[in-house]
Amino acid sequence: MWIVLGFILFIALITYFAGVVAFGPNPIFPIIALGFASVSAFIAYYNSDKIILKLSNAREATREEHLQLKTIMDGLCIATGLPQPRLYVIDDPALNAFATGRNPENAVIAITTGLLNKLDKYELEAVMAHELAHIKNYDILLQTIVTVMVGFVVILSDFAVRYAFFNNRSSNSDSGKAGLIILVVGIVLMVLTPVFTSLIRLALSRKREYLADATAVEITRKPDGLIRALEKLTNDPTEMKKACNSTANLYIVSPFKKKNEDKKKKTGWFDTHPSIGDRVKALQNLQ
Repeated sequence: MWIVLGFILFIALITYFAGVVAFGPNPIFPIIALGFASVSAFIAYYNSDKIILKLSNAREATREEHLQLKTIMDGLCIATGLPQPRLYVIDDPALNAFATGRNPENAVIAITTGLLNKLDKYELEAVMAHELAHIKNYDILLQTIVTVMVGFVVILSDFAVRYAFFNNRSSNSDSGKAGLIILVVGIVLMVLTPVFTSLIRLALSRKREYLADATAVEITRKPDGLIRALEKLTNDPTEMKKACNSTANLYIVSPFKKKNEDKKKKTGWFDTHPSIGDRVKALQNLQ
């Protein structure tokens, strides 16, 4: 709730400031700014899963083509009492998966074809249980809303820069000066947005990954399956083709591969996920 309210206030202030700079003070600007921000938050809340699935180029899984996947999810949902999430598949050889949606009734789990092809039944079950744990713990609402809202700020800053660039062609005019100010604001947003994104991920992603790992073990009673799956995921050198910075925190492991990545390394300050070594250690302590 506080993140959504903060987003509305942030977008409203930016919209109001841009309107004042471009057109001068006007009492209707606060109403327009709040309306624009509220509509943006509404769209993010109700369409975040569709946006992220589109960005990931995911297609819906069918029982005919993905029977094992559907069977595993049936068993996990019976064990947890959760409604069936919609299952999607991403045609990508990398090993990864994510959950999204605003609540358990409107949840989605997407996995890569690489994950389907390279994990055994128990490892696949562990990964699916991890994603189902994110749904059970309502992590999907928090992380998905943050992902879409941060992406919206990026789009807004890009629009401001482009508008100011073309507007500034009218030299020494009032509109040109206004465009220059909007250009500066857009550049500031473009610089600050990655920092803002990193801080949000630091606050949300890591602890929720530990919690989802623990909840997955509670569901399956097989910590070894998740440990093996995590090790396979981190040792796989394939980087996801459709991954982007704004959605990286949703995946079970980072979709971006680092050179000389070691599963035993400690978690870095600006990592979106805990290191595999730290996660494996935490899982071993549960046994």
